[in-house]
Amino acid sequence: MKKIALICVLSMLLCIFAGCSNTSTTPTEAAAQQTEAAASQNGAPAEPAAPTEAEAPAAEANWRVAMITDYGDITDQSFNQTTFEAGNNWCKENNIDFTYYKPTADSTEARVASVDQAVADGYNVLLMPGFAFADTVKETAEANPDVRFIVLDVGEGDYGDYVLPENVYSAVYKEELAGYMAGVAAVKLGYTHLCYLGGMAVPAVIRYGYGFVQGCNAAAEELGIADAVTVEYVYGNQFYGDADITAFMDTIYSIGTEVCFAAGGSIYQSACEAAAKVGGKLIGVDVDQAAIIDADYGEGMTVTSAMKGLYTTVVTALSDLILNNAWDNYAGKVASLGLVSDNPNENYVQIAPSTQYEDGKFTEQDYLDLVGRMYRGEITVSDDITKEPAVSITVNYLGNIK
Repeated sequence: MKKIALICVLSMLLCIFAGCSNTSTTPTEAAAQQTEAAASQNGAPAEPAAPTEAEAPAAEANWRVAMITDYGDITDQSFNQTTFEAGNNWCKENNIDFTYYKPTADSTEARVASVDQAVADGYNVLLMPGFAFADTVKETAEANPDVRFIVLDVGEGDYGDYVLPENVYSAVYKEELAGYMAGVAAVKLGYTHLCYLGGMAVPAVIRYGYGFVQGCNAAAEELGIADAVTVEYVYGNQFYGDADITAFMDTIYSIGTEVCFAAGGSIYQSACEAAAKVGGKLIGVDVDQAAIIDADYGEGMTVTSAMKGLYTTVVTALSDLILNNAWDNYAGKVASLGLVSDNPNENYVQIAPSTQYEDGKFTEQDYLDLVGRMYRGEITVSDDITKEPAVSITVNYLGNIK
């Protein structure tokens, strides 16, 4: 009888524990349920709950992240530096191993060698900034199917007929939108003789330039001064400044040019050297360049910068891959990133916080209104790079300097 009673008691206890295990939720599950419930009230899909330390998705997956520089260094105040800072900061915050590799030369062969070395060292997520990586992807991605390639600013035109494999995500940006914003700002701030100095005439650089021309034109027409606005438009045919390009820019500023939008790696240095001699102004590119330009060439030289959301792109992609297990949203895709909100800080293209706003001309509120109108489709900007924009202002297309 005692045995029977003991068995009954044990059976009851097992039932109680089994019932508890079937109805309880972990902290992560509870958070997910709360998030889902709140989202459903707002009519939006639920965002995934933040992983807890107990889940440790990154550690379980054993992800290791490396960046490969293009032809510059991680102190270039542009693509390389922004990508490095984004990857390094995110990995530190999430306890992920991170490093970078600098190719020994500006060549596909050298970049491929850096990829091979990174893979051999055990890195399985590679960040690659810049159009120069198109051929590198072609030569390395399919040979390393277990490695994830996050490639910035390389578009379909750069890849040609190559179809991206599932382990590659490539992000490009709507540079024409950022260029447009910079053009509107410059003309509304009172500049009427402007210049666009592009690096090489690759799609991204052309989109910046044609967007800039459209923005200058829109502001000039709105102000009723289209016949008084001129843009000198030229390419350096390289992504760095030198004595020849500086001499050309000396001439550009000598004919009355007030501000130059320099878009193409370190080619801006030649524009800065020429501007500094006559008190000219600059518009930076890709990142907020005011700090470096003003420090090196003169306080107040940088009117604004046309920016890409490289930092946001890296952080979002790494988070989705490593924390959210959402690589399927990226696999084999070329994404064109632009405006996702009427809040500039949430977008992938914008002008810099350091913009020299001026009451009565172009204020921060004017910029917010401009972004809102663009986001709502009230203002459209052409991304066609096959022909020059049709405008009312004067644009002097000067070809290549070299």
